[in-house]
Amino acid sequence: MSGTGPDATSALPGFLLWRATNAWQRKQRAALEGLGITHVQFALLASLGMDDARKGLSQAEISSRSGVDPMTTSQVIRNLEARDLVVRSASDEDKRAQRVVLSAAGRSLLRKAQPKVEKADAEFFAAAGKNGPAIAAGLAAILGR
Repeated sequence: MSGTGPDATSALPGFLLWRATNAWQRKQRAALEGLGITHVQFALLASLGMDDARKGLSQAEISSRSGVDPMTTSQVIRNLEARDLVVRSASDEDKRAQRVVLSAAGRSLLRKAQPKVEKADAEFFAAAGKNGPAIAAGLAAILGR
């Protein structure tokens, strides 16, 4: 849409994406309320909860899988470790690297959080109706996937 003024701004894809992201984040925060974790913490726990992550992942792998920047990943992993939700240990392959795995408490928390996050996602995107798959495809294309 071309033009100027509030109506033109509110139709810009970036502005709409920003507003949708804020609304989605509110929905996710509400879903995780009472579990004591943020959505970023959930995303990192979920990355570690994948079947092929049982031997642990490096922080770089966790960052790549989750899409969370490396510095934030490092800070959040330290927080999760302090809460006994993850365990870090030296990597067998690279002595400079740390492997991160879910602790029993982390697995338990992830089992509680995952259905709540999935339900919140389904409810949020239900408003898109039959456009949902096209929206997902468009977002994936923007992200280069």
